Amino acid sequence: MINDLWYKNAVIYCLSVESFMDANGDGIGDFQGLARRLDYLAGLGVSAIWLMPFQTSPGRDGGYDVSDYYNVDPRYGTLGDFVEFTHGAKQRGIRVLIDLVVNHTSDEHPWFQEARRDPGSRYRDWYVWSKEKPDGANQGMVFPGVQKTTWTYDREAKAYFFHRFYDFQPDLNTANPHVQAEILKIMGFWIQLGVSGFRMDAVPFVIAKKGADVSRPQEQFEMLRTFREFLQWRQGDSIILAEANVLPKTDMDYFGEDGDRMHMMFNFQVNQTLFYALASADCQPLVKALDETRTRPQTAQWGLFLRNHDELDLGRLSERQRNQVFAAFGPDKDMQLYDRGIRRRFAPMMDGNEDRIRMAYSLMFSLPGTPVLRYGDEIGMGDDLSLPERQCARTPMQWSTEPQAGFTKSTASVLRVISGGPYGYEHINVAHQRKNPESMLNWMERLIRMRKEAPEIGWGDYRPVNADQSGVLAIKYDWRNNSVLIVHNFNANPVEVKIDAGGSEEDNILIDIADGTDSRADKNGKHCLCLEGYAYKWFRVGGLDYLLSRAEI
Repeated sequence: MINDLWYKNAVIYCLSVESFMDANGDGIGDFQGLARRLDYLAGLGVSAIWLMPFQTSPGRDGGYDVSDYYNVDPRYGTLGDFVEFTHGAKQRGIRVLIDLVVNHTSDEHPWFQEARRDPGSRYRDWYVWSKEKPDGANQGMVFPGVQKTTWTYDREAKAYFFHRFYDFQPDLNTANPHVQAEILKIMGFWIQLGVSGFRMDAVPFVIAKKGADVSRPQEQFEMLRTFREFLQWRQGDSIILAEANVLPKTDMDYFGEDGDRMHMMFNFQVNQTLFYALASADCQPLVKALDETRTRPQTAQWGLFLRNHDELDLGRLSERQRNQVFAAFGPDKDMQLYDRGIRRRFAPMMDGNEDRIRMAYSLMFSLPGTPVLRYGDEIGMGDDLSLPERQCARTPMQWSTEPQAGFTKSTASVLRVISGGPYGYEHINVAHQRKNPESMLNWMERLIRMRKEAPEIGWGDYRPVNADQSGVLAIKYDWRNNSVLIVHNFNANPVEVKIDAGGSEEDNILIDIADGTDSRADKNGKHCLCLEGYAYKWFRVGGLDYLLSRAEI
């Protein structure tokens, strides 16, 4: 079972081919460059690489406006380059996940071009049309403040087409069985080229019924079962990681009561309350979110992240909580986006406070689920707020102090590298940090190793442990007669806490996973822990027999 469910105890690394490494010197990252950096990723210890869209695209929305699902955008290389990359990843024991963007296409996709030209085309019903502009067309936009409507008039088609996202991204009519069959064909194509699964974009919109007569969301959950069945038939250990920012009461609709729908989902509920905890040093909403998202099938798993390629969405928080997070991490209007989120990278959000940054990543890696790391976060990369919308956090990877951060040999990179200031490549880069044992990069490598050596987190049952401090979070995991206890201090100041890890005085010893020191419970069965500001501790819970066996080793 463990081999089949590899994603339960994995570490996923998300990157954009475009901004990772350029091999041919044209100023744009490519698959040959990425292949050259596979040894770096293997050394870091990641289990899987998640690639943002790289298929043929006009590039108006970071590649999420796909115009050919069966090819690599020429800027990034060829299908041959892609296969060489997946082969190289497999040699190093790294799996490859790719973005599956099938809620919409680019308006330059041949399907849409034919659909708008010919009302009798087989592709006409692959999109969603209306002769009149429907009521409520100015509601339900994914990008409020930037996007004005969800229905746009097309003069060639002489009709309005539906788009949840930008007006150059017409929605596919996913209720059409021919569209569903095409989605399966797309998945099968990339599976044959070495892919181990997909991060499915905007899943609630993919499965929603669409049309001028649809006034409230109506999800077609059986579609998810169809996707999973297809993958199991084609390649039994391939997965779908769903992007679904939904309320906890619908989680099981996406996972399936029998675990027969999505393998993984991002836990947006925990992500948002995590940032509130970081801003307020109040862990109670985070504990509540962990409890609300506890229920899931044994084969299912949460994906956990701090920052991803989009804005930090705070829409699930109360207005008071959201304003507190804004005040702490995105007080200026140009740091905010879409009236609901923050567009900054994580390190500048924390004002570069290394203790706080490390505590937060330790927390992410120790929460129930599989951690998903964003490229550049392992070295504490910053952002460029002068770039529009989400582009500010999608700048090139900073490899060295060479011109263009070692990302490209081009003298004029197509993408703007962060230069100057505390987050410029002159100060923040891989080459410098590899030489420093205490750097963020080397610390992250140790954290990844520590996470892999604690499979209880991915597989076990968990419960919050009372620490009598609202700013201290303690979670205990139990699996196969093994236990780990992980404690985090959200306060800037030192605290002393007493924690009952369970068991008798003789069978209640905490062994620090990082340095091997141990703590014995007092006569009341409690451990007295002194935690510095933003400190974290990973303990293995063991009795005297366990301690003696370690001594013999």
